[in-house]
Amino acid sequence: MSESLFVTKLYKSRIAKPRDWTRDLEKNCLSIAAEDKAGQRWSRQHGYGGYTSYASLNDLPQRASLFADLERVFAKHVASFARELQFDMAGRKLKLDSLWINVMQKDAVHTPHIHPHSVISGTYYVSVPARPGAIRFEDPRLAMMMAAPPKKPKARPENRSFVDVEPKPGMLLLWESWLRHVVEANAARGARISVSFNYS
Repeated sequence: MSESLFVTKLYKSRIAKPRDWTRDLEKNCLSIAAEDKAGQRWSRQHGYGGYTSYASLNDLPQRASLFADLERVFAKHVASFARELQFDMAGRKLKLDSLWINVMQKDAVHTPHIHPHSVISGTYYVSVPARPGAIRFEDPRLAMMMAAPPKKPKARPENRSFVDVEPKPGMLLLWESWLRHVVEANAARGARISVSFNYS
């Protein structure tokens, strides 16, 4: 008989919002992307293949009530995930550290990375075209597997070296910030729009 040790959890949920609200959020994201020259410049310099406000704007919840609304929703899900992870918070709460927009154009990718200095990271998918490219999570033990045989093509998710999650509109994903991940190429003509964030 076997048991699972050192489990890596991925939190999935759907944020149900009226169509008008989602449309307004999408318009806000695209409007900010069009106006944020510093973010456009940073995205070009770093080969982002689209736009991100990650390095240029840190006040989205103050800029638009839609982002403040999202922040309140995120906080509830993050608190629930933290309880599931059984963090000993000693009476403290995790706090939003950063929140940014991503507008990924055709063929745009986000190379493998982690989110240092944070506890929980996440992404909320605002608008997702057909064939948007998955977010791929990597087994954190991968570098230590040395002589391990490859996994079967139909291995259960918990036994795979990589797990792909196909974005859907309204999907919220949360993970511990040390979990390495990559955003695969957007194969669609339309933009994939998401809001990402860190809690520390």
